[in-house]
Amino acid sequence: MFSWLGHFAFVRRRALLIAAALFVVLAGVWGSGVFGALSTGGLESPSAESYRANELLESHFGHRPAEEDAVAVYSDPTGKLSVDDPAFEQAVTAALSSLPQTEVASWTSYWSPGLTEEQRAGYVSKDGRATLATIILRGADNEERLASYSEIEQRVRAEGLQTHIAGGSTSVFHLQRLATENLATANMISLPILLILLLVIFRGVVAAAIPLALGVVAVLGSLVMLRALTYVTDISIFAMEIAMLLGLGLAIDYGLFMVSRFREELARTAGDVRQSLVVTMSTAGHTVAFSGLTVVIGLCGLMFFPQPISRAFGFGGIAVVLFDVLAALVVLPAVLAALGPRINALRLPWPRRRPGAVTREERVWRWLATSVTRRPLPWLVSGLLVLLVAAAPLFSLQQGLTNHRYLPADNEGQVVPAMLAERFPQDGPAGSRMDIAIAGPVERAALDGYLRSVEGVEGAGESGVHLTDAELTWATVAFKGEADDAVNLRLVRDIRALQPPAGATEVLVGGPGGPAVALDSSDAASGALPWALAFIGLSTLVLLFLAFRSVLVPIKAVAVAFLSLAASCGIIVWGFQEGGLAGLMDFYVVGTTDVWALGLIITIAFGLVTDYEMFLVSRVNEEYMATGDNRRAIITGLRSTGSLITRAGLLMVIVLATMGFTATSLFLITIGVGLTLSVVIDATLVRSIVVPAAMQLLGGANWWPSRPRQSSNDPDVPDQAWPTLLGLRRCGTGAADRRSDPRAPRRVRTQGPESDQRKDR
Repeated sequence: MFSWLGHFAFVRRRALLIAAALFVVLAGVWGSGVFGALSTGGLESPSAESYRANELLESHFGHRPAEEDAVAVYSDPTGKLSVDDPAFEQAVTAALSSLPQTEVASWTSYWSPGLTEEQRAGYVSKDGRATLATIILRGADNEERLASYSEIEQRVRAEGLQTHIAGGSTSVFHLQRLATENLATANMISLPILLILLLVIFRGVVAAAIPLALGVVAVLGSLVMLRALTYVTDISIFAMEIAMLLGLGLAIDYGLFMVSRFREELARTAGDVRQSLVVTMSTAGHTVAFSGLTVVIGLCGLMFFPQPISRAFGFGGIAVVLFDVLAALVVLPAVLAALGPRINALRLPWPRRRPGAVTREERVWRWLATSVTRRPLPWLVSGLLVLLVAAAPLFSLQQGLTNHRYLPADNEGQVVPAMLAERFPQDGPAGSRMDIAIAGPVERAALDGYLRSVEGVEGAGESGVHLTDAELTWATVAFKGEADDAVNLRLVRDIRALQPPAGATEVLVGGPGGPAVALDSSDAASGALPWALAFIGLSTLVLLFLAFRSVLVPIKAVAVAFLSLAASCGIIVWGFQEGGLAGLMDFYVVGTTDVWALGLIITIAFGLVTDYEMFLVSRVNEEYMATGDNRRAIITGLRSTGSLITRAGLLMVIVLATMGFTATSLFLITIGVGLTLSVVIDATLVRSIVVPAAMQLLGGANWWPSRPRQSSNDPDVPDQAWPTLLGLRRCGTGAADRRSDPRAPRRVRTQGPESDQRKDR
């Protein structure tokens, strides 16, 4: 199939390039519309009690929240005016009165008529120099209300006064706006760096530009794929950012593999473009297809999480990865066919390497491989010990919720809650409350008794009835502190454990963005994560067994991948929950970790780390099946793939780290740094030490029940290793590639790694 694709791309290269150019134009025009079709919801599980409580109350009573949608805080920057000054009142009232009724259902301020003195006191700061206004937005759901919030965000500001607006669920709005800005910033920074690195790797402008161009096409194609998905499912702005950056990184990696192999084949075939392209597709093309499959398997794990946003991440990521594979296997071969030997044009004036010369990098990798295979047990124990130490902080994991604290310190979504907590009464109109939905005909005496029981629970504040009728009662209970504080999570559990009042058919505890949501979200993510990991692990085991027809290689690969990811997650907990990286990256230490974010990192990174290990293992498998010498196979495999995989990993790290280190919200910082750590740990410690040492200790048992060839010099001996079917054994250069071309000269093998060392010298 892949050889046929090579022939097809060569023959139809003009038609493919014209179609690709038309697609790029379409992507730029139509695909950019995805930004207006993205969803802001899907963060809660529809089966969670908090979600059902919120839906029940709003569908029955309409949008009449006990807690405001937004809060505007007004203060005099000079410190001269107090709330009682007429100029202060005039400025605030004028700003609030200008708000359009199409976006705002109602607003209440210190000067609103009908308030008691006690109620008015809740709208004034303790020093009397600041006031707040609560705003109820219009909209059938939270997504529409956030759209209304974006319309009034600037109009609510009072002339001559300092105004801050946030509160309620508006932190989602700020997080998503930052995500859009961070995506543009990350691309602007990463693309020039990637171009410089590609120039260093390829030593030519044309060859370096092709993987980068493929990455740009991948970004544009991602817009098209994601917009198409918006017609069948909701796609979050967070899903778009992660999917696009993942697509960019993979596209550049795939371009690196394809271009590198094509240039090698051109040199070997004396410029035969058709033959070079066919061999490139049958080798590197196979590798790209397998790489995409492993990443897709990891992304499928997101389908096990109940939050709709998880499926948005999964569908978006899978669509983008499949587009990357399609572009690499169809568009890129057409470009290579059109360029031919011109792929080496515009070479940089650097010293050229002699064909077949052993580079310094290859010597380093050979030295490392020789050292690891000579003393595998100490190396393996040392590598595993480092991974276990890095994973140890997972035992101190404190589950939490992504909310306003994940915003930058100067963002209004972070500033307003801090101002409300420090300067205003905690039991005022902007105080924190949980909602309780009590269904059924409950008499007032029974309801009062139940609310007294609620107030008696540790951590509970004042409770009361917000709205009630014969079918449903909307009660509230105040709480202090953050939504995911341990005392508030325990408060939710204790209230849910109370005996319902007489006559109640159901009691549900909820409240937008409150402790009930934090508890339910953490429980949902924690419950789904083991199932997702089991699916990913078992699917990868089956795939690798079919690829290598080995029992131990798949088990080792999955076990090491999970251990590597555990080390990455441990560093995340230490760095972000415990603040170990706060001095370096300047973020607010939340003190908790969003388990769903960890699950997102694991499912995305699993395919990446497994992918890089398979490049190494497939080359080792090729050599072992040809020679039957396990140690020689490991040394040859690590030396042959070391430079290429390291470069691919470096390019991927640039893409991911740029997002992590330039993002301004802690959520994106965590995702970017977490994925970066996963790639770095696997591309260095795991691939260089743990995997070779383990394979040396296992010896020939690595490949059981497969057997090596009887003769490595006879090209007519059929290959017994199934990796040939997937092209895994051809990810690097070697004897297998020469056997695929009858014109290539045969190489006489000498047994043992020492012979390689003598030859290189």
